[in-house]
Amino acid sequence: MMNLAVPPPMNALIARLPSTPPSAAFSLAANRLLWPALKTLDHQPLLGRRYAIRVTDIGLSLRFTVGRNGFAPAGGTPDLTISATARDFLLLLGRREDPDTLFFSRRLVSEGDTALGLAVKNLLDALDPETVLRRLPAPLAYAARRLMAG
Repeated sequence: MMNLAVPPPMNALIARLPSTPPSAAFSLAANRLLWPALKTLDHQPLLGRRYAIRVTDIGLSLRFTVGRNGFAPAGGTPDLTISATARDFLLLLGRREDPDTLFFSRRLVSEGDTALGLAVKNLLDALDPETVLRRLPAPLAYAARRLMAG
């Protein structure tokens, strides 16, 4: 897996940026890639809750909610915050690392509603990565597969 280290001055800059634009971009991408598959699963525990994803090594924070029509940017205090490095998130996406292993080694941190965290984990485990990747244009799907494979 490639090293995704970002120079500290860039981290400081990213950390100071408002979270709304990247949260909106994440929500759009999640609605295109994840929502069609999540709708087929029991996603009821996710509805109306607020989430934050923190990519610790680059200072990026994504805040969103899940509603009946999918993902949307959200403010306020998150019910669940999940934090890890960019590399560890990519390892999770590529199924090259188990979330429990990362959690118990303190490389993946979950804060807030633990029952909600378990529901999110179980739903993500139920998703087929290939089904999600097929929703990407071919060149992006190819790049994503290569990145997740290392």
